[in-house]
Amino acid sequence: MFAAESNIVIAHNAGFDRRFAERFWPIFQQKPWACSATQIDWRRHKITGAKLDYILAAFGYFHDAHRATDDCHALVAILRRTLPHAQSSGLSALLAEARKDGHRVWAESSPYELKNTLKKRGYRWSDGSDGTPKAWYVDVAEDSLIQELNFLRDEIYQRNVEIPTRPVTAWERFSARL
Repeated sequence: MFAAESNIVIAHNAGFDRRFAERFWPIFQQKPWACSATQIDWRRHKITGAKLDYILAAFGYFHDAHRATDDCHALVAILRRTLPHAQSSGLSALLAEARKDGHRVWAESSPYELKNTLKKRGYRWSDGSDGTPKAWYVDVAEDSLIQELNFLRDEIYQRNVEIPTRPVTAWERFSARL
């Protein structure tokens, strides 16, 4: 299979693509992944959204959207370009971010009335059907873990509580197995 030789899998919506690919082709469970939609800070580069169409327009491109081959070619074109407010290409920025370890932080038993506060901060809901806790969660960079735990203790729980976390690397990031 073509993926066997790859060192990393890049997708523009890896949160969706990885789960889909792992279901049908187990080789994708054994690969590190990166997401060009979420692991490049597009706003920092004055690009208003992370949708592929917005990014392409910012670079002066357009394409026949939502055709897999066209989307791949469009993404390669973007990643080859130097980012507007950086001295590096999109690919360099993406790979640097993908190499960083992080943590999944679980806001178990958080007060229901604070769900919108969690959502604004980027938390997503897990219904627990996949064996993970039935709780809000967020993935944060290694250097943001303490800040996130303090936010939960100060703003959500309003007391010192033990907050479950789990290390996350490119090998399991974006996977349903996390």
